[in-house]
Amino acid sequence: MNDLQRILRVARRLRNERLSGLRLKLMMPILLLFLPGLAWGFSDPNIVLPGGHQPDNAMEVLFYASLGVVFGATMCAVLQSFDGVSRDRASGMLEVRLAQPMPRSHQAAALVLGHAQGILVPVYALLVLCILVARYRVGDWLSVEETVVYVLSTGLIVVWYTLFALIASTSANEQGTAVAFGVGVWFFFTFLWALVTTMVAYASGVDVGQPNDPAWVALEGWLDLLSPNGVYHHLLETQLPTVERGVAAWQAWMAALAWTVLPWWVLRKRMESLVP
Repeated sequence: MNDLQRILRVARRLRNERLSGLRLKLMMPILLLFLPGLAWGFSDPNIVLPGGHQPDNAMEVLFYASLGVVFGATMCAVLQSFDGVSRDRASGMLEVRLAQPMPRSHQAAALVLGHAQGILVPVYALLVLCILVARYRVGDWLSVEETVVYVLSTGLIVVWYTLFALIASTSANEQGTAVAFGVGVWFFFTFLWALVTTMVAYASGVDVGQPNDPAWVALEGWLDLLSPNGVYHHLLETQLPTVERGVAAWQAWMAALAWTVLPWWVLRKRMESLVP
């Protein structure tokens, strides 16, 4: 058995544990509400959004419904992964796992793949339902490019929050500390990042919250590259020609690459230096 097969085998075991666990069963109503539920709501032909805008195609509907991914899927990723390492440490199994004839970097890769798949399987199933809801309500199919970007960007943000939770798990000696750290990171980027943007705008002399002010739109767009949620929306905006916030598509994809590689590298270093 080569290294890749070992990684995939461990990842498959972790994925099956997460998919069959009680935690996912408790999360499914949340995912149903936030993914197809919001897609159904935003595809209502009578809905009028702030500014008088009304979504008129499938991509616009799914872009607004992506709020469900930001609020629901990412939180589920954190709750699925926060004890990926701390649970084994608390039970005494961590020392046994680290002593296995498998490089720690490979164990880190298996942790990420297994836990990410444990939430991506139901999320991707619900994304298909979202696409069908948009087609039924709006009468428009996503193009192949739009579908690829929608599915890939959603998978990336789930992986990012899985990485954050696993890093927290390697840094905490107790599961309570791990979940607090993971939820704290989620809360910061989901709720408090707007405060950071506002403070930077205020310090820069830019009028806050003015959607028609090019300076505010550009500042918000660039600061969103420093947030995983903002990068996720930038990726989706590459398929919305009417949205222009001063960030090119290649810049959004480079930011997505950085948000993937850097936390993965941190997790790998944490696993290599981990003491049971």
